[in-house]
Amino acid sequence: MEEISNRWVRAVRNEGPAVGRSAVDRAADFLTRKAVEPAHRIHRAMEGYRPTPLVRLDGLAEALGVKAVFVKDESKRFGLNAFKGLGAIYAFTRVVCGELGLDPETTTFADLQSEPMRGRLSGMVFVTATDGNHGKGVAWAAGQLGCRAYVYMPKGSSELRAQAIRDVGRAEVQIMDVGYDDAVRHAARMAEENGWHLVQDTSWEGYQQIPAWIVQGYTTMAAEAAEQLEAEGFSRPSHVFLQAGVGAMAGGVTGYLADRYAGNRPVFSTVEPEDMACIYKSILTADGEPHAVDGDCATIMAGLNCGEPCTVTWPVLRTFTSFAFSCADPVAALGMRLLAAPRKGDEPIVSGESGAATTGLLAVLAASPEFAGLRREMGLDGGSVVLLFSTEGDTDPEQYRSIVYAGKYALQ
Repeated sequence: MEEISNRWVRAVRNEGPAVGRSAVDRAADFLTRKAVEPAHRIHRAMEGYRPTPLVRLDGLAEALGVKAVFVKDESKRFGLNAFKGLGAIYAFTRVVCGELGLDPETTTFADLQSEPMRGRLSGMVFVTATDGNHGKGVAWAAGQLGCRAYVYMPKGSSELRAQAIRDVGRAEVQIMDVGYDDAVRHAARMAEENGWHLVQDTSWEGYQQIPAWIVQGYTTMAAEAAEQLEAEGFSRPSHVFLQAGVGAMAGGVTGYLADRYAGNRPVFSTVEPEDMACIYKSILTADGEPHAVDGDCATIMAGLNCGEPCTVTWPVLRTFTSFAFSCADPVAALGMRLLAAPRKGDEPIVSGESGAATTGLLAVLAASPEFAGLRREMGLDGGSVVLLFSTEGDTDPEQYRSIVYAGKYALQ
């Protein structure tokens, strides 16, 4: 399969299975509007829930030569500065309902926070591995329900991120001397040895139900975005760019929007760090199977520093993704600066390294002569309506300032 690249970005077209009502297509059935409605019901009934902003950036759209650019600002989600709480709280709800024999179709979050119920929940222990935002969501969910949580972080994790996890809920946090995927394996062993509940945002053989609930939780932001686009007068986005670490969020949003716009689907693209691009590698290999990336990648995109695809969402991405991209750190840094200091008339957005990767990529695609043919192939032109998700705010404040204020990781 042919790659297209410049110094900062590599791209490949997905020539995998054609979309249709095949066995592969049915892999996204758990992400249909009907299937995910229980997750949306839980979220909307929570105290403090409100849709996050969908920011329209007309100045940026004009500069990039497209009709419209919309950015879903997830830094405003539940006070967590990232979207991950959506998946964690829904998975917690389903696990708790199963443990206590409650009906998840009728149980509300308020029911679980009642005084008699909190007494039953206080002895439950949850565990996860994280590069930051997922662990924060798990700690927050544990705090909301009065449970305990253990959170393991891979080597190189920021102590600021670790402390942010401790600050939002009842969690013990440890930074380990291993990479992300080994931290996940450690969390799974601790769950098995201690009888804890593993709430992990990736999956493997024998561990798929909880990750599927997490992924369903993520679709709330996709549903909000679709409704907000309609309120702006747009029936659908033409292009959706999604960050992919293990591919859980990317697969969840892709599957939901593929169902919602089944009659006229957008062009879906994934974006990953250049040396930790397992979805990119899987699509490039073109044998229909997920492929891991070996080694430890030093990338500023900590939330995307994952080497093994999520088996729950890989079939969704394999089916509906049209293009996969991997990008160098300066591309994400460019996106952060574009959102922080926008074109005249545009609203500024505080977006972290992983959150801004798609914005940076879009800017590089629009400006690079090497990608002129690819833009034509994608149909990325003056009529395009582009939807992006800023999945986090300044979750590492020191690094955010060094990039946005001091110009670190500049394109040169």
